[in-house]
Amino acid sequence: MLILLIIAILVFAFRPWRFFSYTYCSRTIKIGELKRPLVSNDVDVALNQSNNLTRNYDLDGQCHRTEALLRPPRSQGLVHKQRLSAASPCSAQGDSVVLDVSDPLEDILIGETVKRPFGHLVELQKHGRPEKQSQNLSFGAENDRPQGSGPNTFGDQRSCLSLEVVSGPSSGLHCSVLSTSTARLPLTLGRVPPCNLLLKDLEVSGKHAMINWNSNKLRWELVDMGSLNGTLLNSHPINYSNSGSRQWGNPVELASGDTITVGTTSNIYVHISSQNDHLVPFGVGMTSDPMSLRRGGKKFPMEDVCYYQWPLPGIDQFGVFGICDGHGGVEAAKSASKILPEMVATILSDSVKRERVVSQQDGSDVLRDAFSQTEARMSNYYEGCTATLLLVWADADENLFAQCANVGDSACFMNVEGKQIKMTEDHKIASCSERLRIEGIGIPLKDGETRLCGLNLARMLGDKFVKQQDSRFSSEPYISQVVRINKTSGAFALLASDGLWDVISFKKAIQLVVQARERYSTGKGNLAEKIADVLLNEARSLRTKDNTSLIFLDFESTSTVPSCKVLP
Repeated sequence: MLILLIIAILVFAFRPWRFFSYTYCSRTIKIGELKRPLVSNDVDVALNQSNNLTRNYDLDGQCHRTEALLRPPRSQGLVHKQRLSAASPCSAQGDSVVLDVSDPLEDILIGETVKRPFGHLVELQKHGRPEKQSQNLSFGAENDRPQGSGPNTFGDQRSCLSLEVVSGPSSGLHCSVLSTSTARLPLTLGRVPPCNLLLKDLEVSGKHAMINWNSNKLRWELVDMGSLNGTLLNSHPINYSNSGSRQWGNPVELASGDTITVGTTSNIYVHISSQNDHLVPFGVGMTSDPMSLRRGGKKFPMEDVCYYQWPLPGIDQFGVFGICDGHGGVEAAKSASKILPEMVATILSDSVKRERVVSQQDGSDVLRDAFSQTEARMSNYYEGCTATLLLVWADADENLFAQCANVGDSACFMNVEGKQIKMTEDHKIASCSERLRIEGIGIPLKDGETRLCGLNLARMLGDKFVKQQDSRFSSEPYISQVVRINKTSGAFALLASDGLWDVISFKKAIQLVVQARERYSTGKGNLAEKIADVLLNEARSLRTKDNTSLIFLDFESTSTVPSCKVLP
């Protein structure tokens, strides 16, 4: 009994059941105690990041922005916790905890990755040129668009597409087409005939791309024709995505200012404008070619600019047709081709001067003043250009008259009733007329001297620097006599830069015109354009070594052409 009493006292004294309690029982942890450290370890950090969006990561390691973690921690509602694999490439630490917290106001769980609607962004960026957002917001469907709205609604006007090759082996090449010229559409770009824009680039396919007018949507569209190297519009590919397939791409809208890239170096600048049709009382054909491959494939920049305006703005029955051939660059030619017609129009806007031209049948004063004012406005010190301008007008009885003024060696001649009439004067230093003029200044040329300051021309527009150095240079134009045109006599006029006259004489040009008239007399289309192409092709076949631009006027026919045109 004594022993049992001693054991009982020891048990009560040492309380051994304490050890059994720690071994088999765990302390109950309240859910609030578990929740707080888990949320604070993640969310509190996020709230301290200067209100920047916190990146959340899905199981595949893709990073997406989420705004849910910016909400303050909730006091209840812990429903699940999941531990991500340490192999996730986006994880900064070995293990990361993602909490799914239910939100009674939103059916979004923090644990579910909230992805941005990237698809909407892709739709806005269409082939490198985003659609105008205002249009997307204003019109729900195409049929809902009001009449007369939108950038491609031309109404009674027609659209003129101009392409200029600005880089690559065929740099300087250009072409234009009207949306109403169905015979010339679609326009093809490629390396082999009969492509309309013929690119001598080995990286360009034979038939590379095509441009056509969509009359339903009133817009120009470009499509890749299954080219090998693809087509880019503003640096974005438009060809079929499968590189091994020769399947055509989908049509893409063109806008003015776009750049089309074919191959790797041939870039084509796009210009689109609206043009009104005007009935011209004679046929007009205009074309040009830099002839860049006539020099053994050497890249040769285009420095010619040819242009016409009929009628002059606000002045009916008057028009101008001109060619400027630049040297030292094309900027002087561009300036002269813009300013010179403006000066003629400004002078003729005076009704007294305009009536004097009609009544006296002489526009000498107008042409002389226009050249003088153009020279004064030009600021080209180290570039210059020739300038040949033909002024054509009609009197009250619709009789036509023509008079020409020029500086330089871009020539014009007319054929009226079988008679050849030279309308310009050659202003090369080697010409007899220029040597006599320079002699009259009192500083004669030396025997055999054919250049001044490195230039072979004595008269030009621009070149202000050399004109300050040597007084023998001049911008005074030669002005021809007035020619009255009999429309039933087969009369025509031809203006061209020296690239044509270097290989074709006036007599040869007349023969080509007569032959072309016989060949195309029964055909459809603009006869003057066809004759101009014949003359250009002849110069090309004779391997002229200079830029070639020409304007052909057929006074035996009429034509409907844009009110103005400039090439290139």
